[in-house]
Amino acid sequence: MATKPKKNEPADYEAALQELEQLLAHIESGALPLDQLLAGYQRGAELLAFCRNRLQSVQEQIQVLDQHMSQPVPE
Repeated sequence: MATKPKKNEPADYEAALQELEQLLAHIESGALPLDQLLAGYQRGAELLAFCRNRLQSVQEQIQVLDQHMSQPVPE
């Protein structure tokens, strides 16, 4: 069962990555006023942390599965 995202938290990794890519395009365009640039940078940092945490979680799950699969099968 999936947990409900917190306010302003992306629904999943793919949504966070897509938002981050769009945000980077806006920032790199150079068309944002300073206030929006700062807000965009802060949001980008939040999205990056979300993606890193999600990847870490998946990596840990894979390690658990690998350990389980490498154990000998009882006869």
